[in-house]
Amino acid sequence: MIPGFSLFYFVVNGCSFGIWNLELVYFMESLFLAFKTILPLFLAILAGALFSRHKSVDGNWVKILNDYALWIGFPALIFSALAKTKIDFNEFGNLILFNSAYIIVAVFLAFPISAIFKLNVQIKRTLFLVLAYGNVSYLGIPVLQNTYGDGILPEVTMISAVYLFWLFTLCIVLVEKYGDNRQGWSEQLKSFALNPLLLSVFFGIVVSLLKIEIPVVLMKTVDFFAGSVTAVVLFSIGIFLGTQPIGKLRDWIPTAGFSVLILFILPLMFYLVVACFFDAVHYRSWVLEAAMPMGLTPYVLSAKYGLDTGFASKLVMMSTILAMLSLPLWIFILG
Repeated sequence: MIPGFSLFYFVVNGCSFGIWNLELVYFMESLFLAFKTILPLFLAILAGALFSRHKSVDGNWVKILNDYALWIGFPALIFSALAKTKIDFNEFGNLILFNSAYIIVAVFLAFPISAIFKLNVQIKRTLFLVLAYGNVSYLGIPVLQNTYGDGILPEVTMISAVYLFWLFTLCIVLVEKYGDNRQGWSEQLKSFALNPLLLSVFFGIVVSLLKIEIPVVLMKTVDFFAGSVTAVVLFSIGIFLGTQPIGKLRDWIPTAGFSVLILFILPLMFYLVVACFFDAVHYRSWVLEAAMPMGLTPYVLSAKYGLDTGFASKLVMMSTILAMLSLPLWIFILG
């Protein structure tokens, strides 16, 4: 052996091992930091679940709290964020285009998935709602606000508006098309036009573009309601999860597969595409919203249209629980 080679080999491999250890430590610290960022949100969900299990609250609370969030809390948050922001539609153009493309592709994946796994029409119609539309408002807005600060709110608000638009147009049209009881176009249009979240987006944009000065007292009142909504909706999600039956283990196997699909595989595809065109600072909120677990809105719509509510409720439960692991990972990946 060449003199000194053994010592050189030892030093090189020792340095490589040390660098690898440093990278591993950095990865674990970053992942832990991301986990700590969203942990308070999931503790609020856990509180709701624990209260529901001890019968302190019941399922009736879910409707009341969700109605508050839908009609008061989130509209106030969205309006406040947009009204205080100088909106640049050149900036939001790519956001609207790429998120719309992702949603449309995800929705139409219901066709090949249903064909490959020979799913019945009821589950196929349910997939139109659950594949693309995660909890982008109720959980997504608090997670991104907690992670990136209040400055991310206008961007997240526009993303939520894009998801709502396609949910109440494309998704509902497909659910109606493959169902027996079809709702009239006028009723669908009325439901879409009077959606409080979309109305708050519209009025917020109008105030911003026209530079309308909102009285300070009125704006503080709006902000007061906006500040209350995060705890309300997270507690509501916890109550919903706590009131759902556990069921048999084998019933959760397909739910686990679809949870992985919506939490990681679909967002990963989206991430690989947008990373080819933009820097991470532009698309991090897009991908993180795409990685949200299934929300309560698709579940409510599943009940309204007579879809597979058992599958939908299990998907809400499992995807929300698994999101405690997947979201910190995505926050680490996206920076």
